[in-house]
Amino acid sequence: MNAPSHPHLPRGLYLLCDDTVLPEVSLVDKAARLVAGGARVVQLRMKRTPAREALAAARRVVALCRREGVLCLVNDRVDLALLADADGVHVGDEDVPPEDARALLGPGRWVGVTVRDAAGARAARAAGADYVGVGPLFATTTKQVPAPVLGLETFAAVVRESPLPVVGIGGVGLANIARVAAAGAHCAAVVSDALLAADITARVRQLMAAFEQGRSGA
Repeated sequence: MNAPSHPHLPRGLYLLCDDTVLPEVSLVDKAARLVAGGARVVQLRMKRTPAREALAAARRVVALCRREGVLCLVNDRVDLALLADADGVHVGDEDVPPEDARALLGPGRWVGVTVRDAAGARAARAAGADYVGVGPLFATTTKQVPAPVLGLETFAAVVRESPLPVVGIGGVGLANIARVAAAGAHCAAVVSDALLAADITARVRQLMAAFEQGRSGA
């Protein structure tokens, strides 16, 4: 197994640029607004976008993120991540297995894995992952998730036992992101709360401030 050979995951806001949320706005435009607000990581989730269009968008978003020093990952599609020269991928329960993603991407790119518990986090590390996404923390309508809501107490226990940095995901927004940070999340993943805001960039700034407050216990 190729071991990762890059710095640690940036701490803070992990924002999903999803083609099913605010579909009337292009992926590139959404990504630009997220980055302008201070995203540390942008994940492109393109479930409905045709492959050729998705690759073109991914290349533009990767270039945008690279200029601004933001990590850019592609959800599920290892092929698109490689072709677009993205920083890596995030894979879930039904996607390419993490060990295969690592084999294709090599040690220099990121592999994130969705897990439900600490045992899953340990298995992800053994498979070559760099970090894990743990959730759903709260109820969410953005994505159908065939798993029970964890809640923050269970999430905090997973964080304590995980050998990898943990990204909290599922229903995270301004109302609860400080509590997610206080529970020990390395990052908090946000989708709808950012993309459906009247001013996306301003909302990202608010989310960042709330996350930092949660980390500091303020």
